[in-house]
Amino acid sequence: MRVIVIGSGGREHALAWRLAQSPSVERVQVWPGNGGTARAGWSLDAPDLSADVPVDAQAAALAALGPDLVVIGPEAPLVAGLADALRAVGVPAFGPGADGARLEGSKVHAKAFCQRHGLPTAAAREVDDPAGLEAALDALAPAGDGRVVLKADGLAAGKGVLLPSTRAEALAAGRELLAGETLGGAGRRLLVEERLEGYELSLLAVCDGHRFALLPASQDHKRAGAGDLGPNTGGMGAYSPVAELPEGELLPVAEGIFRATLDGLAAEGVDYRGVLYAGLMMTPAGPRVLEFNCRFGDPETQAVLPRLAADCDFGRLLAGAAAGAMELPATGLPLRPEASLTVVLASEGYPGSYATGLPIEGLDAPADNDDCWVFHAGTRLDGERLLTSGGRVLAVTALGRDLQQAADRCYRRVDGIRFANRYLRRDIGWRALSRAGGRT
Repeated sequence: MRVIVIGSGGREHALAWRLAQSPSVERVQVWPGNGGTARAGWSLDAPDLSADVPVDAQAAALAALGPDLVVIGPEAPLVAGLADALRAVGVPAFGPGADGARLEGSKVHAKAFCQRHGLPTAAAREVDDPAGLEAALDALAPAGDGRVVLKADGLAAGKGVLLPSTRAEALAAGRELLAGETLGGAGRRLLVEERLEGYELSLLAVCDGHRFALLPASQDHKRAGAGDLGPNTGGMGAYSPVAELPEGELLPVAEGIFRATLDGLAAEGVDYRGVLYAGLMMTPAGPRVLEFNCRFGDPETQAVLPRLAADCDFGRLLAGAAAGAMELPATGLPLRPEASLTVVLASEGYPGSYATGLPIEGLDAPADNDDCWVFHAGTRLDGERLLTSGGRVLAVTALGRDLQQAADRCYRRVDGIRFANRYLRRDIGWRALSRAGGRT
């Protein structure tokens, strides 16, 4: 197969890396890609496929290249209907149509979907004006402490969730969102949710419309600062597996969530072919759905894909899902037994403003073992030099016999990579490592 991956982040680099190892894949190309995919020889010389180009024109341009499969990485083109447009011109696409992608495109829609189909989720109120915001705070934070979750309804690049610590903070942040001051149109409608207690879990499943193949569970670190403090980001690191939930308990949870979701989508006439990401809060009363994403998580993908065993043909899996006919092994996808840990190297200032165009050094130094990889995100090639070009610049992933060894290997590799104004968290996996008696 010839596979084209759409996107430019660390997720897309990891997807291309894994697809390139698949026996069923002869050639991988990435558009627009980044410095890492360009160095790997995966660049695609294609017409402009930016968001300014109608999806029908994008699909026609891609069809002219003759791919056997197009894997759509980011959420925006999925919500815009690129997968629908590709299928309409006969190009197999891995990614849900616009109707399925609404689960991520609108938090209000996703909440209503959960309620319609009996999926456990937090109590919430839809808000579109300041008076509604105050009423929602009265209902969901009756103690007056303002400890709720504010969610922008629209796409916000992973930065549309706020966790205020006081009522005054909740009111100020909510009013700014509703006025379009923070996220533009994405925040003019809000979902105000009760604050749940527990631990978070990221579940990814490859779906063919009626069946799903579960990928390893992971846990990400969304906050910018150590100890899970500071503003939300697209993700500063992740690890897998999640020690709090043994595999024997994970499978029933995943089966319940994904089966109910796929059945609900089918009942509403949605043929969901792509990856489904369920962000869960594991509470004392059981799992609760926090969010759905219609694409692979970032940086969860960088942590999860290295745990697939060598005999897992990832390309065949995605092509089967795109065709609506996955071939699933009875025992699930084959996995490596090791733990994985991923650390994101970001530009100082992220998720706010930051400098770009800074040279990156140390990428060509050999790692101290073969089970360590660097996935590029905000990078670009300038001749032979690699320069920073985004907020999240690189993601380093390492495997180890346990999470502590994976962390040690990962941070050793991280410390060999240098660029000005580099920022990272040094406590990825800290809760799991603390429980295991390891270092953080």
